[in-house]
Amino acid sequence: AWHLAQRGLRYVALESADQLGSSWRGRWDSLRLFSPAQYDALPGMAFPAPADTYPGKEAVADFLRDYATRFSLPVQLSKRVTELSRIGDEFQVRTDDEVLRAQQVLVATGPFQSPFTPETGHGFDGSVTQIHSADYRNPQSLPPGPVLVVGAGNSGLQIAHELVATRQVDVSVGEKVPMLPQRLLGRNLFWWLTRLGFMRVNTATRLGQRLQARGEFVIGSNRRRLKRAGVRFRPRLVNAKDTPRVSPTTPAWRFPSWSGPPATGPTTPGSPSRESPPTAVPCTGAESLTYPDCTSSACPGSTRAGPHCSGSSLTTRP
Repeated sequence: AWHLAQRGLRYVALESADQLGSSWRGRWDSLRLFSPAQYDALPGMAFPAPADTYPGKEAVADFLRDYATRFSLPVQLSKRVTELSRIGDEFQVRTDDEVLRAQQVLVATGPFQSPFTPETGHGFDGSVTQIHSADYRNPQSLPPGPVLVVGAGNSGLQIAHELVATRQVDVSVGEKVPMLPQRLLGRNLFWWLTRLGFMRVNTATRLGQRLQARGEFVIGSNRRRLKRAGVRFRPRLVNAKDTPRVSPTTPAWRFPSWSGPPATGPTTPGSPSRESPPTAVPCTGAESLTYPDCTSSACPGSTRAGPHCSGSSLTTRP
């Protein structure tokens, strides 16, 4: 939006939420950026926090709100896009209460909008509380008892680290994700990435394509440190009928309250009873959004957006 304004183009930004930064405010309470404040600027405005500090989610949401205000960006709130189609040489953007026409449309909703829960989760006993990481807020929001975290990406490992201070936590790992330290040789990771040119690599280059193909990197979390804290790592969850069963070649394992062998290790003073019903927290990311036949601003044919276009989009008026 800032770049469009600098070029003097007429445009409008549509936001489905009723306030800017809403997607950040809705995440778990302790969430912080991986990148220190000096690397979190947007064009024309530095992030208002000391260097080498890691802003929390509320600070990020406030920054986005203040950024739009400072540059008078034409953002329309509570404008959920329900359909995007090509009409002749123009695009038609339909919201809940309006239809817009534009020569160019930029879909900026982000690639992951719909929380994904594995099918195996439907097999858990009714006594097992299930909550997706998108709905997790803090340890107090979960009932007492052990927790199974399904998925070992950034959100899964961060939530596991927070929960293990007060209860037994098991993490089911389907695929090991490459891990990067927060700091290396006394410098922040992003200092190295910037100096080595990785922050300027795009997907049009061979290196960018290779990095994209590797998928997600876990930043800052460390399996050894988590194990020392008491987190137990398990193989992929493949069955949740009667008892949560992991990989086909591994014997079934149970939470203590499911009549399995008792958990090993000391009980943390003040921690919930080992016999409390367990909780399963799927941290498996979200479904990637796809727009059939859509590439960049050229979208031949009509695409029913539904919930997939619930974030922000930029529409440049003719």
